[in-house]
Amino acid sequence: MNDVIVVGGNFAGLSAAMQLARARRSVLVIDAGAPRNRFASASHGFFGQDGAAPEAIMRLGLKQLSAYPTFEFVDGLAVSAAGGKDGFRVGLADGGELEARRLILATGVRDALPDVPGLAERWGVSALHCPYCHGYELGGGPLGVLGGDAHGAHKALLISDWGPTTYFLNGGPEPDAEQAAQLAARGVSVERTPIAQLVGEAPKLAAARLEDGREIALAGLFVAPRTQAASPLAEQLGCAFDDGMTGPFVRVDDRKRTSVEGVFAAGDVATQMHNATLASAAGVMAGVGAHQSLLGL
Repeated sequence: MNDVIVVGGNFAGLSAAMQLARARRSVLVIDAGAPRNRFASASHGFFGQDGAAPEAIMRLGLKQLSAYPTFEFVDGLAVSAAGGKDGFRVGLADGGELEARRLILATGVRDALPDVPGLAERWGVSALHCPYCHGYELGGGPLGVLGGDAHGAHKALLISDWGPTTYFLNGGPEPDAEQAAQLAARGVSVERTPIAQLVGEAPKLAAARLEDGREIALAGLFVAPRTQAASPLAEQLGCAFDDGMTGPFVRVDDRKRTSVEGVFAAGDVATQMHNATLASAAGVMAGVGAHQSLLGL
């Protein structure tokens, strides 16, 4: 039986595994090779890794972890989890089963994109969710923010620091008087005619074509998709969830302990702030928390 199984081998999962391997604990990482950031060609704003491809970061992390004799990696999809402290079982899609005393869930989230023609094929390249990750690379060109929820005006104000911004309500709520004044002061245009489709040579973006036939030039469109856990494991185990800005996330404490004893969670699945650096830091805390729990601390 392993000391710890980590489900998910992206920034959070590998960071967690590193702490455990360095503590000479047996740690096994299960990963199916479909991370949320697979659509992005580069990771930005990650100290020491700015501009590196996410896949390259993962390969380097695995290479470094493989130098530790207590580390093991399984290329597979975890589909079930059951048990309790000191006796968890994780079932794989191929029928295999693995056991550990502790679990760390670093399974990430799945994005549910708005139904805008042309958006899906641009996701992660010119249709984006995080300006801190990708805004600089758009070169100060014209930007759009897709509305539809109560946070759209706030995001439009933020995005305007990266380029001239149009806030597309797209059927969402009108800005209130205070928001309208703030948007005007920042030079943000508010567009009430819905987007009919995104145009340009995908995955690049040239413009948003509106339902009235007009086109508004865009270098990038920022979108806040709804999110949900990419894996059912946390729900199967009975972990509590909280409601976030874009969807539910697993409730954890400062040591990344979930509501289920012996189960830890880190990364996008356990926060409403999604960022590579934050995911890695959360993974470190989950690894440390799991290790200390094995010692009864």
